Amino acid sequence: MSIFSRIVFAATAAFALAMPAAAQDVAVRGGTVYTMAGEPISDGVVVIEDGIISAVGPASSTSVPDGIQVLSAEVVTPGLIDAHSTVGLAGYLNQSQDQDQLERSAPIQPELRALDAYNPKDRLVQWVRELGITTLHTGHGPGALISGQTMVVKTTGDTVEDAVVVPRAMIAANLGRLALASGTKSPGTRSKQVALLRSALVKAQNATNAKPKKGEPAKRDLMVEAMQDVLDGKVPLMVTAWKAQDILSALRLKEEFGIEMVIDGAADAYLIIDELKAAGVSVILHPPRARQFGDLENASFDTGAKLAAAGIPFAYQSGYEGYVPKTRVVLWEAAVGAANGLGMEGALKAITIDAAQLIGVADKVGSLEVGKHGDVAMFSGDPFETTNHVTGVVIEGVVVSDEPR
Repeated sequence: MSIFSRIVFAATAAFALAMPAAAQDVAVRGGTVYTMAGEPISDGVVVIEDGIISAVGPASSTSVPDGIQVLSAEVVTPGLIDAHSTVGLAGYLNQSQDQDQLERSAPIQPELRALDAYNPKDRLVQWVRELGITTLHTGHGPGALISGQTMVVKTTGDTVEDAVVVPRAMIAANLGRLALASGTKSPGTRSKQVALLRSALVKAQNATNAKPKKGEPAKRDLMVEAMQDVLDGKVPLMVTAWKAQDILSALRLKEEFGIEMVIDGAADAYLIIDELKAAGVSVILHPPRARQFGDLENASFDTGAKLAAAGIPFAYQSGYEGYVPKTRVVLWEAAVGAANGLGMEGALKAITIDAAQLIGVADKVGSLEVGKHGDVAMFSGDPFETTNHVTGVVIEGVVVSDEPR
């Protein structure tokens, strides 16, 4: 970042933070603006009014309203998107009282709502926001056969109602080692996992086809209702599966029941590219730097590049690993993909517009276009160069961070 840019940014951002949160008119000028809706713009500007992008283009030809705040950075991108996380449920303290990403009392619990467990004030939410992540697809994590629901939130707000974008995005299922029970508990094998998943879907089918007895009120079953919505295409089933055998089992269920499915994790995805493409699924790819053991023993840094080359939609995630630090950061994970075949813009797509499309919010976020939310990340240079920093973050026109990170 140039000295002039640093002075302008520091002054204007400090003024912005002194303003009430309702102040939502701001312009962000960048030496390079990556809109993710076309070619990068040299010396570009993004104008945000009432929290919505009202103009994007070269600074020389894009009108900025008089009196509006103007921030400046060397590189400007859309706010970053984490395509699968447990942030807000898996808390910063890493203690039992802030770990709500997994309920262990039963293997199948699709009725559990992320909305009821998300803590927008957890320090991890602030942490990822300061690093440019403005949108999270978060919720119940791996460890149970069906662990619960996910949702899409902004990394701001005092309450979940302030933060929520999509209250129920997907139903989270899990196959493989992480969702196997120990001892005599069920499921103890992979075949039992698939049988239980199939049974939950069949039970929902039977409930749909059953006719209530005359004069009797219909009885509600929250688990069945959640799985009926999967069958009806109202919500996708997100299956976390790392090994090829588990991914292929999930794809068989997709074909059998005709449901919408997203494959999550997918360490072995590069081994079954043809099958994934034929199935028409999207992939929320594991963090490239996830520890490569157990079901992740075949994980590879260049899987993202191979999926992109095959035309399979994918996005990067922070995922969940039960140790400190409690979350990875997709900015740094995508950097590994950039260095291993994706390149800078390919990796940036995987944490902006491609991630937005995959989680169903591309009409609101993921690119810098007129009519979309005014979510912007600012950098001192190439976002994936480790010597550069996030210099500012704007969410719906509000400057939520101005300290270099």
